[in-house]
Amino acid sequence: MDVAAAPKLKPDDGGKAPAADAAIEISGVSLRFDTADGPVEALSNVSLKVARGEFVSFIGPSGCGKTTLLRAVADLETPTSGAIRVNGMSPREARASRAYGYVFQAPALYPWRSVARNIALPLEVMGFAKAEREARVAKGLELVNLSGFGAKFPWQLSGGMQQRASIARALSFDPDLLLMDEPFGALDEIVRDMLNQQLLRLWDVTGKTVMFVTHSIPEAVFLSTHIVVMSPRPGRIIDVIACDLPRDRALDIRETPEFLAIANRVRHGLREGHSYDG
Repeated sequence: MDVAAAPKLKPDDGGKAPAADAAIEISGVSLRFDTADGPVEALSNVSLKVARGEFVSFIGPSGCGKTTLLRAVADLETPTSGAIRVNGMSPREARASRAYGYVFQAPALYPWRSVARNIALPLEVMGFAKAEREARVAKGLELVNLSGFGAKFPWQLSGGMQQRASIARALSFDPDLLLMDEPFGALDEIVRDMLNQQLLRLWDVTGKTVMFVTHSIPEAVFLSTHIVVMSPRPGRIIDVIACDLPRDRALDIRETPEFLAIANRVRHGLREGHSYDG
């Protein structure tokens, strides 16, 4: 595929990525916050479909509504208008049915609980039997390459290891969808590269649908099947870019012409977004 010549999806196209079997359907979503200084338009008429098993990254300037959109899918924010469907359900129904796991920017692990007990926390809340909890925790630790660290406490782990434990916790109850809000943003480049590779392997093994917020163009291109480029606030979809790279990606793919062409298109979308006048 000639990436540079790929058809460009504009906001008036609905910003829809091809999705024959949609895990997420976002239709005309706008979201306004009422603050002491007046209303703030966070999102404006956002429409998108995410197919099952896709890895979709959201990139845009700070304050453009990336996290707000993720939180709306998770039923942590309520759109002012429009609709969201998660596996055919409303976000509230999806949250009640445990359809997604959420990974925050910070690991948010309880320091007084061991790594294993942090991973087991959702399972305890959901009432899983002890034997089932232990089996799922062991599987989760193996998935994120933390076998042997279950008895450690968060303060005994590096930042990257803590975030891997957070991912294992989000996957512990086997949700269909993984929502990730810039989980590697605070980590140094070396650790981030390692975790990007591990996340790709984990996605390949689990087959989850992933929605991933990032500010890093190389990270978005390396991880994704599609990249959603958003404008400054109020957040609109400027472009949806297919990453037609091999699923088994090594870090040196970032030096290839195909990778660089996609990265350049993302940069072009971000520049265009700053001049977008609606």
